Amino acid sequence: MAEFPSKVNTRTSSPAQGVGASVSALRPDLGFLRSALGVLALLQLVLGLLVWALIADTLYHLYPAYGWVMFVAVFLWLMTIVFFIIYLFQLHMKLYMVPWPLVSMIFFVAATVLYITAFITCAAAVDLTSLKGSRLYNQRSAASFFACLVMIAYGVSAFFSFQAWRGMGSNAATSQMAGGYS
Repeated sequence: MAEFPSKVNTRTSSPAQGVGASVSALRPDLGFLRSALGVLALLQLVLGLLVWALIADTLYHLYPAYGWVMFVAVFLWLMTIVFFIIYLFQLHMKLYMVPWPLVSMIFFVAATVLYITAFITCAAAVDLTSLKGSRLYNQRSAASFFACLVMIAYGVSAFFSFQAWRGMGSNAATSQMAGGYS
């Protein structure tokens, strides 16, 4: 019994030790920028910026409909920046405990639904809040157009994210639930 403590290795390790050492070596993944999701993310950032910049240049605070459009556009623009940085610097590989395909699919589906409401709200409010042919009318119409484009970009990203989530493979529970046909 006296020899027991000298033979036991009491050093412990955890996956977190490797994460701290590699954070200083963050390098952008340029392959992500050339991928479909990278191009779509850049498109969402540019179009989303156009939507909220066009609305912000008007008196949007006088009309609640444009307040909603601004909230959706700015919130999703900021969230897209976060997702873009996570994927650009491959942080999703370091945060392996998060189910990223599922998280990104939920985000893109939610973003698509929110932009559908923002697009419809913006487009419906243009005639009610602006004189046809005025600068405000043109800006709000352009914002509606770009909101439609960014909505489509989020929808395409949702489709690709769904395919990535569905193609992750299956475990025993999902293959049993699907009857082995997943």
